Amino acid sequence: MTDREETFAKVAGLIAPFNRKGVEIAEKTTFAGDLEWDSLIVMDFVASVEDEFDILITMNQQAEIETVGQLVDAVEDLKNDA
Repeated sequence: MTDREETFAKVAGLIAPFNRKGVEIAEKTTFAGDLEWDSLIVMDFVASVEDEFDILITMNQQAEIETVGQLVDAVEDLKNDA
């Protein structure tokens, strides 16, 4: 399993408690559209991602991330910059 695949698996695991609709998680799954998350859920989820990977996701980065795949890429970049 590659680092990216591991990151995707961890992110999918972190999504699970917030996935009230039981949406299948894939690279193209959108947070606003598919999962129908509001800003409070996003804030809680981002905090769990930051804790899990020991990273900081800025508000500007959050605004650009719309899909699970984009989040995985951002986490990978932030982990590599650390």
